[in-house]
Amino acid sequence: MPTNAAEIDRLRWLKFPVLDDGFVCLVDAMGDDPAVVQAARVSYGQGTRKVSDDRTLIRYLMRHRHTTPFEMVELKFLVRVPMDCWRQWIRHRTASVNEYSTRYSIAIDAAQATPPDAWRLQAAANRQGSAGFFDPQRGAELSAGERQLQEQARAIYQQRLQAGVAREQARKELPLSTYTEAYWKIDLHNLLHFLLVRMESHAQEEIRQYAQTIGRQIVQPLYPLVWEAFVDYYQEAMLLTRLDQGVITRLAAAGRFPAAEAEFLAAQDPSWAGLERCRERDECREKLARLGVLAIQNLEPEI
Repeated sequence: MPTNAAEIDRLRWLKFPVLDDGFVCLVDAMGDDPAVVQAARVSYGQGTRKVSDDRTLIRYLMRHRHTTPFEMVELKFLVRVPMDCWRQWIRHRTASVNEYSTRYSIAIDAAQATPPDAWRLQAAANRQGSAGFFDPQRGAELSAGERQLQEQARAIYQQRLQAGVAREQARKELPLSTYTEAYWKIDLHNLLHFLLVRMESHAQEEIRQYAQTIGRQIVQPLYPLVWEAFVDYYQEAMLLTRLDQGVITRLAAAGRFPAAEAEFLAAQDPSWAGLERCRERDECREKLARLGVLAIQNLEPEI
């Protein structure tokens, strides 16, 4: 019996709420931490290894990007998610998916509503992100307009159905805030990649809430050793590129720790020099600031 069998039973069909009417729940899971170890030690069978040995091997596998053993574990979820968020979700093509069909069934009568204090401003530096919020008064106006649009779209949809319009055509004007449901089955390696990307601070807030719920409420208790290694070597890790390392080396040679902005620019990679905007330079600056190499404050990530 898997070591996490009791935890699987506890979590199965337990709906964790996300947003205002969404949820995620575990349908089933195959495998546990020892299953990852067993796959890596295939010639040894189950064996009598200690938990400490399992932890050491799992951390080695994660650290050195040996991904196949993690693919031996699978999880199946049922999720309810707004369609605009689902569009980002479904880009992760390494899962098996069966989605609620509005060709066969009437669309779910629920749409994600935005609270007045949750309307975000477009980021100036990041075209696909947001930064900051509208003032409450303007937010209230936007929420009222959203509610009116959703109600009107639903009313038109219902009128078409009552008139006999085919469901596949009646749905055309439903807003992307309409909730959909889907079964989503994925192996642990690809699930961790999904969580790495979607729990990251630059991911859209709505899908980040789903990823955080899946990661912390389901994956962490089911696979504690794998989760610990994932956090240490992926989620809380930092990639230092060859160019990043060159900046640090030049700052170290000049004895400039922590360095000021002017000193960072003097030590930047030559390929960045002269560029008014350079995302790679900005990312390097943020990494070095978080390491304490640069004396820069208030590096708050955009949403």
